[in-house]
Amino acid sequence: MKLTSLLFALTASLGVALQATALEEDSMMDFMPAILAGVKKLPKPIEFKVKLPSLTSSSEITIDLVQWDIPNNGTQAVKTTDNLQAAIDDAIDKGFNRITIPGGTYLVGKFGNAIYQRGIELHSEMELVLSPNTILKMAPNDKWNYCVIAVNGKENVIIRGGTIVGDRNEHIYTPRAGGGTAHDEGHGICLQGGTKKVLVENMNIRNLTGDGLLLVTEIEDVTIRRNNISNNRRQGISIVGSLRIKIEHNEIHHIRGTSPQFGIDIEGNGRTDRDILIRKNYFHHNRGGDIVSSTGRNVFIVDNVMEQGTEGERYIDGPIVTWERTNNVIAHNTITMLNGSVNGRLGYIQYSGGRDNNPEITYVHDNVCNGCGMYMYRAEGADIRRNKFLGYFLALADFKNATVIDNTVTRGPPGTPQYCWTYRIRNTTGIAYGNTQDGNPVNLPLSNTPWTTQCLRR
Repeated sequence: MKLTSLLFALTASLGVALQATALEEDSMMDFMPAILAGVKKLPKPIEFKVKLPSLTSSSEITIDLVQWDIPNNGTQAVKTTDNLQAAIDDAIDKGFNRITIPGGTYLVGKFGNAIYQRGIELHSEMELVLSPNTILKMAPNDKWNYCVIAVNGKENVIIRGGTIVGDRNEHIYTPRAGGGTAHDEGHGICLQGGTKKVLVENMNIRNLTGDGLLLVTEIEDVTIRRNNISNNRRQGISIVGSLRIKIEHNEIHHIRGTSPQFGIDIEGNGRTDRDILIRKNYFHHNRGGDIVSSTGRNVFIVDNVMEQGTEGERYIDGPIVTWERTNNVIAHNTITMLNGSVNGRLGYIQYSGGRDNNPEITYVHDNVCNGCGMYMYRAEGADIRRNKFLGYFLALADFKNATVIDNTVTRGPPGTPQYCWTYRIRNTTGIAYGNTQDGNPVNLPLSNTPWTTQCLRR
């Protein structure tokens, strides 16, 4: 049987159940990425698979707090850290690889070095389970950097359940040499130094001086799912040199305090960030923005909900931001803006370094932008189709090789800010057809001649 016939028979036999499962189940997305990409009409298939941890045994133990003399009433940070670490190490030495911390509040944190406060460190081939009412809380400190849980160069690690809390509200922001007080490297979970195959799920992670999760330097195959990440000063999740990352079904919100203040920041600083899936997450009330891809290659931003929130504070950059020389698929997202950003009401903006050399096409397909639009400039390679920009505009400037097909742009309803134009094209080459303005066909002459729609201000 031909492959296409086989796939048709498979999808037909599964029917509606396949479509429902395809949109919701992690295992299906892993098992048949190309088929499922077709279900969501992605412009290109998700052809990478993020490997989950695979533990070689299933020996379980719950830490005995009495035996190890571990306080669980939120006191004695150094004693708690030392004894909790000793209990974990002993369990690993005895062949246990699923270790449960029973309920209670565990105050952790001890001297690491002049700028680092140590928390708990995990081993390879282990699963750490926090009971539903277990809290690991970083003790108040004045250090620039800390990790409540650190995974350094390990493989096959699972962290699930319970709550991680930083010391944001009690932290002492002692100036460093030069007077800086950002203290933006206090993290909930640190994955670093070649760590591979990690799963973080079903956790509450909040109140960190830096990020909820930091992935830095040669990280591979990490899945972050069904977590609530909130009220961190710098980021929800920072990706700084990682390969094959899946972030899905999380709620990431109220990130604010010190720049960049995004829900997810892909920013390798000379490292490689590639094959990243950000799918079916809910973002809201994030000061800088929701997702920024500064260095991402083959990044899929798919089927997320992004809301500015109702507290009246403007975004700094905006919901989705990418930079030239990244390549991204931005599809099936729903974005709502109430009062815009410093860039105006742009649900998606591509910044530019002016080098006009994107490695691949950026796809912007099937998004709904309520009260917002999009703008790409001084770059090349974009495929923009079937989006709905309701109440703002679609703009391209000094751009090469743009495809603009079947998009809908409308003016805002009465009482909302109005703009003279719905499309603005300047010095842009490519093709355009099937686009509408307030339900009426509009011709977009893509050429090296500035052009805008007529003024529509009421």
